[in-house]
Amino acid sequence: MTTKNLFCSQSAHELATAAFAEALKKTDGVVRLAKKTSNLFRERRKKESAISANFTRTISVNTKEGFADVQGMCTFENFTDACLAYGYFPAVVPQLKTITVGGAVSGVGIEATSFRYGFVHEVVEEMEILCGDGVVRVCRADNEFSDLFFAIPNSYASLGYILRLRYKIIPARYSVKATYTRFSDREDFLQAIKEASAGSSDFVEGVCFAPSKYTLVTAELCDKRPNTNIYGEIPYYKRLKCRCRNEVVLSMRDWLWRWDPDWFWCSRFYGMENSFLRFIGSFGDPPFMLQSKTYWKILSWWRRNKVKEKLNILRQKIGIAEHLAEFVIQDVEIPFANCAEFLDFYEENIKIHPFWICPLVPQKNAKKWTLYSMNPGELHLNFGFWHTVIVDKNTPNGFVNRKLEQEVTRLGGRKSLYSDCYFPEKEFWKIYNGKAYKKLKSKYDPEDKFTDLYKKTVKRL
Repeated sequence: MTTKNLFCSQSAHELATAAFAEALKKTDGVVRLAKKTSNLFRERRKKESAISANFTRTISVNTKEGFADVQGMCTFENFTDACLAYGYFPAVVPQLKTITVGGAVSGVGIEATSFRYGFVHEVVEEMEILCGDGVVRVCRADNEFSDLFFAIPNSYASLGYILRLRYKIIPARYSVKATYTRFSDREDFLQAIKEASAGSSDFVEGVCFAPSKYTLVTAELCDKRPNTNIYGEIPYYKRLKCRCRNEVVLSMRDWLWRWDPDWFWCSRFYGMENSFLRFIGSFGDPPFMLQSKTYWKILSWWRRNKVKEKLNILRQKIGIAEHLAEFVIQDVEIPFANCAEFLDFYEENIKIHPFWICPLVPQKNAKKWTLYSMNPGELHLNFGFWHTVIVDKNTPNGFVNRKLEQEVTRLGGRKSLYSDCYFPEKEFWKIYNGKAYKKLKSKYDPEDKFTDLYKKTVKRL
């Protein structure tokens, strides 16, 4: 594995930091960070002044103490490759290659190791943050900036930009053996994922293909020879569904990016489950079409050019009924005790299949995270679902998403803010600790250089 362009020196990082802080001080009004990639599923209504920055590499990997220093805009693909070069991997690696390390902290990220290590931000020991006042602060749980350290998760860069993180890493192995166990009974599946989350597996996750079709995935690090790869003739998720195979061995790197080639299962909306198109798109290393960033570019183009709206106008002109659907692209965390009740609600109101299920156990400081506080040690299940729900012409805008928000709140859960949000402002701040947020905002961003969290996530400003 080549490490070219994966690393930068500490001195280079310090020079970039000084330049970025100076650029922020010279910029008038509200600013944002210029980024080549994004994994947000909400469109912004206005664009602020964008500051360019180059914080895209790993600074160092300390295998002796089990951490790596990495820049905030480094993608998990590059960060993981840097760690793998030393025989280690990040303790929590979100599923898509283009997710940035800083973005997964400020936006709250999880993965199939979260039953053991918690959220992405819970494996971060230290953060270097550029605040709205132009000051760069090194924040830890035990120093004078601990209030900012605990407020960054779920802040979506509304309090400051993460320039560097100290991230927990763990020893890697040559490969990963994944075992698939299938269930037709929901209660049996829930009990099995609970037991697996208390067991010795290195990775645990699940997929629901229908109300009576669940697959539990448990996986262990090993040194066996891989017997398949993630760029096969069929998408990875279909292997979980097919009963002809109950076990696969993937290379370490393939396992970490198993969901990326088909954006979980969203590649089907781009025709990539057609065998011919899949063959044509499989050229390149990696295959040029089998990458989440490719689908993201297509989706961005679709939205930017308002293709859906234009197609509906065309339908009306030629006398075809308008296709009315609401995007429901969400991730929610539900306390395990309430998961059966949530699934009842889901199958009645959402009905998107497949959907992803990931066990999560918040760690010892879970109650201290200002904007995403949870109970330490309590098993939760994350449910991820990404598609549309059919509505009729009289359905209010955001009706399904709003109904979901209300149910998640009623069940004591949390909803990520990376996608469409419809919370009334008073309710939003009650859930996400508005009182503490406003104090921190005035302390670290007194001139409102960064867009307020509610305006950014709900108002899309």
